Amino acid sequence: MKEELAAVRIWADMVKLSHSVFALPFALIAAFMAGRHIEGHGRPYWGQLGLVLICMVAGRSVAMTFNRIVDAGLDARNPRTAMRPLPAGKISLAAAWIMLAVSTVTFGVGCLGFYVYYGNTWPILLSGPVLLYLCGYSYSKRFTKWAHYYLGTAIAISPVAAWLAVHPESIGLPAVLLMMAVSCWIGGFDIIYSCQDIEVDRRDGLHSLPAKWGPAAALRVARISHVMVVVFLIALGYYADMGVTYGVGVAIVATLLIVENAMVKPDDFSRVNLAFFTMNGMVSLALGAAAIIDIVISSAAVSSQ
Repeated sequence: MKEELAAVRIWADMVKLSHSVFALPFALIAAFMAGRHIEGHGRPYWGQLGLVLICMVAGRSVAMTFNRIVDAGLDARNPRTAMRPLPAGKISLAAAWIMLAVSTVTFGVGCLGFYVYYGNTWPILLSGPVLLYLCGYSYSKRFTKWAHYYLGTAIAISPVAAWLAVHPESIGLPAVLLMMAVSCWIGGFDIIYSCQDIEVDRRDGLHSLPAKWGPAAALRVARISHVMVVVFLIALGYYADMGVTYGVGVAIVATLLIVENAMVKPDDFSRVNLAFFTMNGMVSLALGAAAIIDIVISSAAVSSQ
């Protein structure tokens, strides 16, 4: 039993399972926004939420496992990443490919569930293109300094996918605004995170904004990105007819983003991990909780009328 638990912990470490907290709340926000359009119900079904969770975790596991396989050599040469499970030998390359296959099948089964139980063909039809796009990120840093925003759009697929899965007929501008907010948020904090690897990226010929433009200019781009996050969230609140609770959540997000960006200076990256892990987890959870509570309260008020 101990060996099995150790294997699970190693797998979770390799795909950074705990980082699912960054994207999952946004997928749930989209699911609840889409659920408002389900006639006579006003919120997503529990089965839909379960399938969204399965697809989110499995899709992210595919992307992360593929990234670890592709970058194993690079990770081994980077002191910051050399102890990741694959370059450190805690997981074999064959085991990583098996994990990739299992995650891919799990994602496909989750997508198929929307057709089997809810008659929605969009998830299974788009499952292949979505996985290809997610895996494509692993190569982006090899040819473009804008790879941070490729990552942002890859993760920002999740709320759009969740909306399509729950109620495809209602997808529109709010889903696009949520996608743009997530893209800018992820892109911005990935720039901050990449400041740790400036010299390694330059040595290995990899592209990143901090390596190409220097940390000062890169951090300015990250800050502009995070300003745009707040702009998109405000616009989302307006066009999706969100209430006061959502507005409070956006205010909290804006405050947290200010604190996050203040933590990192062009000549001081010592608090990058705090900015990356703690602050971004708080951002996603705060907005997710505020938005979902707002939707539940408004749906309950409508139902009682």
